[in-house]
Parts: sequence; C-alpha cells; structure tokens
Amino acid sequence: MHLTVILRILGLLLMIFSLTLFPPILVSLYYQDGTTAEFALAFMLTLSTGLACWAPARNTRQELRIRDCFLIVTLFWTVLGSFGAIPFFVSEELDLSLTDAIFESISGLTTTGATILSGLDTLPKALLYYRQQLQWLGGMGIIAIAVAILPMLGIGGMQLYKAESPGPVKDNKLMPRVTETAKALLYIYVTLTGVCAAAYLLAGMTPFDALGHSFATIAIGGFSTHDSSIGLC
Repeated sequence: MHLTVILRILGLLLMIFSLTLFPPILVSLYYQDGTTAEFALAFMLTLSTGLACWAPARNTRQELRIRDCFLIVTLFWTVLGSFGAIPFFVSEELDLSLTDAIFESISGLTTTGATILSGLDTLPKALLYYRQQLQWLGGMGIIAIAVAILPMLGIGGMQLYKAESPGPVKDNKLMPRVTETAKALLYIYVTLTGVCAAAYLLAGMTPFDALGHSFATIAIGGFSTHDSSIGLC
C-alpha cells in the first residue's frame, strides 16, 4: 500500500475542499450575519491540514492500486465529513456537540437529508447556505469533481473514479478519458442547477432560497433553508 501517495492525494483533496468555504464567507459578509470568523477558522484549519498532508509527499509519484483507491475514497468521506463539521461545531448559534456537527456534515455530503437542526428560519444565512452547498458537492461526488479540476491526479485517476462510482456503469465512460468524463458530468450538473434555480426564481422564490433549494433538488439531498421546507418559500 502506497501510504505516501494516499497522503498526498488526501492533502490535495482537503485543500480543494477548503476553497469551498469561500462562498459561505462571502454570504456571511453580504448578510452581515456574524459567522465570517467561524468559516475563516474552518478554512484555515482545513487548508493547513491539507498542506501538512501534501507537503511531505508532494514529490512522490507511484501508480495507485485498487485497494489504495478504496482507502482514499473511504478516508476522504470520513475526513472530509469531519472537517466539514467545523463551521457547525464552532458556531455559537448552533451550540452543537462534536457528534451532532459531524452527523450534520456527513448527512449533507452523502445527500442523506437527515438533520438534527431546528429553527432554521432564525439561523444565519451563511450557515443555511453552507448546509445546502455540502449536499450539492456530495451529490456530484467530490472525487469526480477533483478528477475534473485536478488533472495532475492522473496517477490512478481511473481507479479513483471507479472506486467512487457505484453500480455496473462505472466502466462505461461517456468519453475516452476519465478527466473528460468527469468534466462532462460536472458541466451537466452545474447547468441543471442553474436551470432549476431559475425555475424557482420564476415561481416566486427569493434568490437565496432559489439557489439553496436548487442545490437540494439536483443533489436530491432534501435539506432546506426553512423548517417547513419548500412550503414557506
């Protein structure tokens, strides 16, 4: 088992995930909801951990085996779910235990839709947006996204894609290269999200609710920005 390669890829993926904390920071700044520092802390912790994993193994170049890829996917979902819980855990508004914070994060990333939160209508906008974004990212499959935007993960890229993809369709690529396949799926996913958000806007939703519920709809995650779900929008 190539532990240095696994560490390198895990570090890269964590650094990618740290970038997804910028949109909630912008939402927090726009609405002035007081959660900017919490998301900034989550960003710094995630980025620094990713750098710490990646730096010692940055020059390692080895071919991944199938068992390495299964370990990467398993570690990635568990590690990512843990780091994704940081904004929930440090939030004074939520006051969650570590277990509850991780549950909420993993539920979003796996598009399970189960939640331990209530009183959503009074929560800061950035936290509400972040929950929706988690399930949207998980709906596409973070591994597939990473392969699409990081061609340097070409080492074992096909194996990583197969390890993430369920069912018998994993060997049926839409295009000859796995990177092109991942990009095509990502383009379709983003386009459908935009169309869905536009439809919700036309139906009378606010831009914030339209975007949040388009994330939930396309990812089939089930999270909402309101306790009464889409009924209050």
